[in-house]
This record gives sequence, structure tokens and C-alpha cells, in this order.
Amino acid sequence: MNKTKIAIIGASGYSGEELIRLLLRHPRVELACFTSRQYAGKAVADVFPRFRGQTDATFVEPGLNAISGDVVFLALPHGIAAEFAPGLLKKGAKVLDLSADFRLKSAATYKEFYEHDHPAPELLKRSVYGLPELHREEIKKAQLVACPGCYPTSIILGAIPVLKQAKNIIACSLSGVSGAGRKVADEYLFTECNESARAYGVPKHRHLSEIEQELGTTISFTPHLIPLNRGILTTLYIDAVVADPMALYREFYRNEPFVRVTDALPDTKNVEMTNFCDISARFDKRTNRLVVVSAIDNLTKGAAGQAVQCMNLVCGYEETLGLL
Repeated sequence: MNKTKIAIIGASGYSGEELIRLLLRHPRVELACFTSRQYAGKAVADVFPRFRGQTDATFVEPGLNAISGDVVFLALPHGIAAEFAPGLLKKGAKVLDLSADFRLKSAATYKEFYEHDHPAPELLKRSVYGLPELHREEIKKAQLVACPGCYPTSIILGAIPVLKQAKNIIACSLSGVSGAGRKVADEYLFTECNESARAYGVPKHRHLSEIEQELGTTISFTPHLIPLNRGILTTLYIDAVVADPMALYREFYRNEPFVRVTDALPDTKNVEMTNFCDISARFDKRTNRLVVVSAIDNLTKGAAGQAVQCMNLVCGYEETLGLL
């Protein structure tokens, strides 16, 4: 069986570690390259002891000449991923970017929300937004896939079934600390996060740009940091009259392998380390408002798992391969 050679650039971050976990068990891939500036020269299993006995690979510096792979995952901060993409595309690689660099179609919108010029604006029109539930057929033909953010995934999947009826959307999302990435900052220290919850990014979180692009409408969005390692719980308040929302959501997602419409209100515990998005909906007759709750693992369906789902589509594999 021929295997697809995979490179992970930025493999020592949380999303990179999650990619390693998922791809080591994928039957159709060979992990050929792991890069990390911080850990170059160190064994992957020494940095991540959970992978002992599963790989004897070593992290290498992320130079373009050192990167080998048919498919390359960019698990890098925004602004840096775009420095690698042009060269990788010229080499013929399929690129799946987990940063925000290619999610937006407008360089002006990118500058507005990310506060610097886009490093490779000529590639924006070539990229495909990597939410399979919306863009499956385009992803299959793409060479550059922009994997969605975690907040947008939880919000978009909760909103799109009723988008035609929606007059107003308010999103309240709660995220675990790993959503901020593996970096040292005072606000993410244990003593600052534990036994505390706080809102941030109000009123204009960066992820609003891609949410509104994909939904085609303006929404209100307030993210919160909660003392949880991983997971996102989103509650949507939608001005829309829907008599039987559960029937509507079940029909909308009946062929989607990673969206589970559930009678019970979702929680993060039951999606942890899975690629599932759990969704439930209630119509409030008192306010004529629909309340939708969704839950995902921010590192899996919100990042690495969704990227692997897109890789399967790009490579022509079964979409669920390595994820169930």
C-alpha cells in the first residue's frame, strides 16, 4: 500500500502534538518530517514522552530545503505560516494551514483584524476554507487548505442550518486554556486561570472575521477563557422561529460523519480527544428565539482533527480514516 508522506511544520505546539497523535495511527500516511526551532535535534519522543515506542524521529529546523512531504501541515502562528506556503506550493506539496493566514479572502480584512499586511496576498484566492461540512467538494480539489479556527468551527456548525431564517445571532463561547497555544504568558499561568473565568477579545475578536465571512452576516461574539485544558462550549442565541429545531438539525447533518445532533445538551467531556461536534437546539417560545449549544475539542475538531479530515479529502481517502 502506497503511503502519503507527511511533514508537520511547527510540530512542537499543541496543534502539532495533536497532529502527531492522530497521524501516527493513520493507516495511509508516513510521517517524514517534524520541524521545531525550539527542539531541533531532540527526539520527538523525548519532548513528548507519550510517543515513546511509536516514533524514533527527531525534530529538525524548519528550513524549506529540509521539509519533505507530499502533504505539509503548517502548525505555526499567523504571519509565519504564510512565509512557508509559497515555497511549498512551488515544490508541488499540498498544504494544510492551521493558522489564520489563508482563511480570509480579503487582504484588507486580514490587516484590519490581525494588524499587519498579509505576507502572501496572492494566495488568498487559491485557498479553500477547510470546513468539510460547508466546502467538501472544493477541499477535494484544493492544493492550499485553510483550516478553520476552533471558535468559528463551533459557531458556524451551530448556525448554518438556520441561517436563512436567522435575523440576529449572538454567540457566547467558553474555551479551555490550550486554545491560546503553547506559550508562556502571565494570563495563562495556572494560578491566573485556575478557579477563574473571564471574557476577552470584546467586542472584536480576530475570529469574527472568518465567522462573518462564512456566515455572510454580522454577529455578536464574546469568547471566554475557563479553567479547562481542552474543549469549547458555544451557546448561540438566534432570532429565528423554528417549530421543531431538532428535526431540522438532524436532517441537515444526517450525512455528516462528525456532527452528532443530540437530545441531551452537549458538554466538552464527551467530545474530548475526538473529531466530533455535538449539537443540540431548543426553541424558546417565550422569546421567539432559538438556543443552540455546540461542543468540540478545540485541538481536534477545532484544529488538528479537522486538518486530518481535510487531508483525507485532499488525498482521496475515506473522510473518517484515522479519526474514528
